Amino acid sequence: MVDRYDRVKLTNPDKVLYPATGTTKAEVFEYYVDVAQAMLPHIAGRAVTRKRWPNGVEESSFFEKQLASSAPDWLDRGTIKHKSGTTTYPLIDTVEGLAWIAQQAALEVHVPQWRFVDGDPGPATRIVFDLDPGDGVTFRQLCEVAHEVRGLITDIGLTTFPLTSGSKGLHLYVPLEEPISSRGASVLAKRVAQQLEQIMPKRVTATMTKSLREGKVFLDWSQNNGNKTTIAPYSLRGREHPTVAAPRTWDEIEDPDLRHLTFDEVLDRLERDGDLLAALDPPLPATDKLTRYRSMRDRTKTPEPVPAEPPETGANDKFVIQEHHARRLHYDFRLERDGVLVSWAVPKNLPDSPSENHLAVHTEDHPMDYIDFAGEIPKGEYGGGEVYIWDTGTYETEKFHDNPPDGPAKGGEVIVTLHGEKVEGRYALIQTDGKNWLAHRMKDQPKPTAGDLAPMLSTEGSVQKLKKSQWAFEGKWDGYRVLVEADHGRLTVRSRRGRDVTGEYPQFEAVAADLADHHVVLDGEAVALDESGVPSFGEMQNRARSTRVEFWAFDILFLDGRSLTKAKYTDRRKLLEALAEGGGLIVPDPLDGDGPEALELARSKRWEGVVAKKRDSTYQPGRRSSAWIKDKIWNTQEVVIGGWRQGEGGRTSGIGALLLGVPDGDGLQFVGRVGTGFTDKALASLKKTLEPLHTDESPFATELPKQDAKGVTYVRPELVGEVRYSERTSDGRLRQASWRGLRDDKTPDEVRWEG
Repeated sequence: MVDRYDRVKLTNPDKVLYPATGTTKAEVFEYYVDVAQAMLPHIAGRAVTRKRWPNGVEESSFFEKQLASSAPDWLDRGTIKHKSGTTTYPLIDTVEGLAWIAQQAALEVHVPQWRFVDGDPGPATRIVFDLDPGDGVTFRQLCEVAHEVRGLITDIGLTTFPLTSGSKGLHLYVPLEEPISSRGASVLAKRVAQQLEQIMPKRVTATMTKSLREGKVFLDWSQNNGNKTTIAPYSLRGREHPTVAAPRTWDEIEDPDLRHLTFDEVLDRLERDGDLLAALDPPLPATDKLTRYRSMRDRTKTPEPVPAEPPETGANDKFVIQEHHARRLHYDFRLERDGVLVSWAVPKNLPDSPSENHLAVHTEDHPMDYIDFAGEIPKGEYGGGEVYIWDTGTYETEKFHDNPPDGPAKGGEVIVTLHGEKVEGRYALIQTDGKNWLAHRMKDQPKPTAGDLAPMLSTEGSVQKLKKSQWAFEGKWDGYRVLVEADHGRLTVRSRRGRDVTGEYPQFEAVAADLADHHVVLDGEAVALDESGVPSFGEMQNRARSTRVEFWAFDILFLDGRSLTKAKYTDRRKLLEALAEGGGLIVPDPLDGDGPEALELARSKRWEGVVAKKRDSTYQPGRRSSAWIKDKIWNTQEVVIGGWRQGEGGRTSGIGALLLGVPDGDGLQFVGRVGTGFTDKALASLKKTLEPLHTDESPFATELPKQDAKGVTYVRPELVGEVRYSERTSDGRLRQASWRGLRDDKTPDEVRWEG
């Protein structure tokens, strides 16, 4: 349910305004917000009269023309002078304004056919006919008269747009190519009505006398009078049901089953057909972040840049401080953000020390061209006085939670590190009350490197019951976990244990080059791909010769001066994907669906498994956390090599099988042998690696069974490998074990049972 739109907060959302249908104030509020894009061009610049039903359509209502003194300051206003005084009306030309209308329980919006021009009522821009059925007149007869009106209007070279009024009759709107006076519009409409009355005297009357309307359609032309209003297109009606003054097609006007439409039907039609009245009134000027800035300046009187074009997003890294000799000397602090300069007026400039805080008043966004502006703003113009550039440079963002200066939102906070000619360091801007913020000089923080951090570790578990609403799912790949630091083109790669392995991954230099504009620390997997593009642990063993070694990033720990370890996973992921948009950095897509679907997708891709990550989890360096759960499709186990047996047959000159163990509190426990999964080259390399580790003593905690001890050469338990297996037997043996390779990134004291 929508309960706010910008500065308008909805109150009493559950109050029923249409008892017959149970339609609540919240639904009315949402309707006016949703219909605004279509409705606003037809009411903008026109004096709005509201008809309000504070307690619903079954209770009393009242018209309201005069805008109350309690109305919000941000509403545009238009004033009409009468002999007896003046009336100030609201001018509704924004979604926020329509939301305010709904909050007032002003179900009906009435407007004249003229707009304000330079603060005064202007000429009529359109003509309206209200077809009001007298007693005994059917809707079908009403529609036939509407077609006759259309014919007469077409004969004078104009276009007619039909609406079902939402009450009893039809409205016909005629846009004028050239505006004319309201009196002229009334005369023209009256002539059309009288002409039709002459053509169809038994079916049409142009006279207001009610006694003459029975059995006829009253073609009301009088609403073109400058003092009168008509229900606005797309306005709700205060009837038993929430019907709407709804635009229709002429084909619909011929439909014998034509009826009035409710608000939900109108929204459905808008989504399908768009605004059928789009040609009736010109579209509103597009609003952007500089709309308020432009409205406060006359480009013919000020040398300030006043661009007509909407802003374009840049690098979000420039700042300027301008010395402004206005009515009172102050300094304007401006930060580039999404194509504009977000601005604060700081009377005493930014503080030099963390021990002091300075007031900073949030002002309107300025155009990017203002970053180079220096000159004199004429007296009498907004901000009149001399402007000088005091300092300029670049900045890095740590946090940017900005709130508009005229909005109700609280809790704004901006933390940046400035690199200027005069100003250097970390600064925080903290919202205290509305447009008033506090400028604070922060203590500088040392920049972390990959060497200062350790990877966050996952917990073994099942993803079968995990839902995508709370968990994100990523692939688990056969590779080596690494942290990659790219510091403006300089690369550092560290293993899971913190060892500098940069030299082992020359392929990653391209990653650092592609991220040369940033200082970033990434977490991910070094993978070697097989011929089909699947990460292969076997290929990883020969990565020095592999042509397809890649870094697959799945997390980001630090970016341009800001530690991200306290940020939520979803926010870190957005930043990571934004970095990857520039090309070069590989960030595999998350897996769709809930846990079971993610696991099945990983299986189809021949990945090792799935890692589920809580969407709201922070990054916990060096900790094994239940916020990350890994679910392996294949059973794998890290093992310590305790010996080997001579090969038979074709392997008589080398290793036939390795004896494996997993340490526990009582020592190295024997878990079986592995004799498959090797290549001849791998066996020869293994034998060479194991020879210096030869020992006469068994490293295992218990005596081996005779069939396993036969012909064994024991080695010191210093090497870690990994095997794949089908299941673990009741006595702790691995069935159908297959060798996957050495894990030179692990040490024996890290090995534990994984399942």
